[in-house]
Amino acid sequence: MDSLDKLLYVITPFVAWTVAGTLKFVINSIKAGTLAFKQIGYGSFPSNHMSIITSATSFAYFRVDKLNVAVTLGIAIAFIVALDAMTLRRKVGEINKHLNELNKGRDCYKPLREKMGHTPVEILGGVVVGALVGFVCANL
Repeated sequence: MDSLDKLLYVITPFVAWTVAGTLKFVINSIKAGTLAFKQIGYGSFPSNHMSIITSATSFAYFRVDKLNVAVTLGIAIAFIVALDAMTLRRKVGEINKHLNELNKGRDCYKPLREKMGHTPVEILGGVVVGALVGFVCANL
């Protein structure tokens, strides 16, 4: 493994995070009609977490010998990340919404974050971004 390979293994997830985050910011800004700085880190399309794990997994798939231990572990971790985003974190957001409604108007109450987790489409968007980034980086 040469120096470029080592570097690409390390930077590929960061490239995917940057691409997904930039794409998400642009989409949210278009929807909001203004720069969406307040929405950074609040879910939506595409999922950064999925783009990160998918980029590393697809990089290992395309750069090494297709199916290997790294790819298998990446698929397993991606499955866990997707389940977490679509179930647990979305439920926490729903609970926060109810808590915010119950505490509306209280001076000492700071509203909780309601937009958490991802829809299946947002997860799929992260997979596509990650797979593309992983493929491009693997072919440098």
